[in-house]
Amino acid sequence: MKKNLVFLLFLLCSFSLHAADSLRYKIAQLLIVGFRGTELTADNHAYNDVKNLQVGGVILFDYDAISKTRGRNITSPEQVKKLCSDLQNLTSDKLIISIDQEGGRVNRFKTSAGFPVTVSAKYLGTLDNVDTTRFYAKKTADLLKYLGFNVNFIPCVDLDVNPGCPVIGRVERSFSANPDMVVKHSRIWIEEHHKQGIQTSPKHFPGHGSSTNDSHLGLTDVTKTWTKKELIPYDELIKSGACDMIMVSHVFNKKLDLEYPATLSKKIIHGMIRNNLKYNGLVVTDDMAMGAIVANYSFEVALEKSINAGVDMLILSNNGKSYDSQIAQKAVDIMEKYVRQNKISEQRINEAYARVVELKKKL
Repeated sequence: MKKNLVFLLFLLCSFSLHAADSLRYKIAQLLIVGFRGTELTADNHAYNDVKNLQVGGVILFDYDAISKTRGRNITSPEQVKKLCSDLQNLTSDKLIISIDQEGGRVNRFKTSAGFPVTVSAKYLGTLDNVDTTRFYAKKTADLLKYLGFNVNFIPCVDLDVNPGCPVIGRVERSFSANPDMVVKHSRIWIEEHHKQGIQTSPKHFPGHGSSTNDSHLGLTDVTKTWTKKELIPYDELIKSGACDMIMVSHVFNKKLDLEYPATLSKKIIHGMIRNNLKYNGLVVTDDMAMGAIVANYSFEVALEKSINAGVDMLILSNNGKSYDSQIAQKAVDIMEKYVRQNKISEQRINEAYARVVELKKKL
């Protein structure tokens, strides 16, 4: 009887030590989730997503694309600082609190809400003054640190090869059509963020700058316009150890994969990023709510294909064509089911989770 009691206590202790590493926990850690609300209340699904489901991260926006209104998560510096603090305090884990703060047109912090003026990547690349680039990079990183963010999905390393590209060139998100210029200015942004303990993610692999369509709206085929030159910024930044993450895009390129867009492509993520470019860090998706994905794939298929392709974290913004307060719960349920059905291997989940753990050690 005594031996059985000791063994039972051992099992209970073992369970408590390893409960945080359960399959559902690991899967939840692979998710970065968007939500509505400028303050954290117990009835907001973000509260449950972070505290109970234990998602890996959240992403904040100023604009709600579904309702076409501003003030989704951001109304003032003081409000954002409190929201970030409340989110982080919900968990003993390190929570990824992320944002897309490039400056210029992709700017979540509007001056009308009390935030400082920003400039676009094109402005900085055209000026080509490293001191000016460093000034704005430092200004952004300092602000993010003060507010409580620890991940910024920058820099945009797409080449400005098509000035009319509706999602890159036309909105001035690229530093230059010259890959060396893109690398030079991107390094400065990454360096200044690292000084504040903020991780970054060069994007949008394998290159969105030549596109003629917007992947937010639907399928974007760059087969006829993309060139290998668009890989140079990734190659250079990977070699120098500057990549905390790489964000993979939803562009479709028959030269690279005849069947799937980059986010769902094992040939691109495993073949190009892992094997060709020798990058073993974290790969994160562009927003899985974008039209290129939701108009062509079910949620279940998109989750399964992206994870099996080699993605480590998925951005579920809840800021596309529809809003679902249960999206994180559904994602965990689906992926857990697929592991049980051997559609996704537990080894693949463990591999992705290990990269999330390594990233969070830097936060």
